[in-house]
Amino acid sequence: MGFWSLLEVASMPNLQMLLISALGALMATNYLNLLSPDARRSMNKIVFVVFSPSLVFTSLAKSVTLQDLISWWFMPVNIGLTFLFGGILGWIAVKILRPEPHLEGLIIATCSAGNLGNLLLILVPAICKEDRNPFGDPNVCASVGFSYVSLSMSLGGIFIWTHTYHLIRSSATKYKAMNAAEESSKKPNMDLDANESSNLLDRGEEDVAITMSTTKSPRDDTNDRTIESESIGSDGKLVTQSASARSTLSGILHQILEEILAPPTLGAIIGLIFGAITWLKNLIIGESAPLRFIQDSLKLLGDGTIPCMTLILGGNLTQGRPHF
Repeated sequence: MGFWSLLEVASMPNLQMLLISALGALMATNYLNLLSPDARRSMNKIVFVVFSPSLVFTSLAKSVTLQDLISWWFMPVNIGLTFLFGGILGWIAVKILRPEPHLEGLIIATCSAGNLGNLLLILVPAICKEDRNPFGDPNVCASVGFSYVSLSMSLGGIFIWTHTYHLIRSSATKYKAMNAAEESSKKPNMDLDANESSNLLDRGEEDVAITMSTTKSPRDDTNDRTIESESIGSDGKLVTQSASARSTLSGILHQILEEILAPPTLGAIIGLIFGAITWLKNLIIGESAPLRFIQDSLKLLGDGTIPCMTLILGGNLTQGRPHF
């Protein structure tokens, strides 16, 4: 293929994505107001919970076999190396540029995640549908390409929902804490009835305050001892640091497990299981499969992933721009 032919094949998917994104941006303007922030948020949840898992499951269950899983051993290695070197480069960028503290984790997360997003779900089928694509038969290209994309998304999701999500969440926590500190420092003490000539305490109140602060009843001393004794366990031993570390580690692992079990990742795992086990695959895939209606229904749901994602992408691009 010549240069211009390759350029045409490579440009068509981008033009399709830009056209649908422009439509999404137009729908998000105040003139139409069809994709408001709340609407985009709700649509994004539907894509994340329903459409994307359906597309990933149907792609993997149909085209992936056990031999493919064995021969694709390099994919998790490549994705792991991508996150490793991307995180190192992001850390170097943070040390050189010295951004604000709440942006450090966001920069490292962005550099480490790289291009492991959902855009390949849009670009791959558009490239494969071109008659002069360099990957051969369009149907084979789309089937194998979707399998690669789905598997990379599932593997990348494990890293994204653990390493990247943790960095972004810590950045958000720092940002909220910084805003809360700024707001609390700006709030005046409106409940105080005083002026520039008022003393902190009247003379009589000063004497009472001094007397109360210097005297201490035996009951207070008894209460202090009681509090000190309650801080010690019933067996007379303090809680060890190792037990506290174990509980903290258990909480972190539980949280990571919840984050890994995201709907697209679950769809990929179930799809790999059905694709690797022949008798499960024959239940739902094929003209003679008794449960083929499940695959057909999930395919219908999965077909809504790409247009909805592209419309949401276009709507999100209107943020920060003048509203029409």
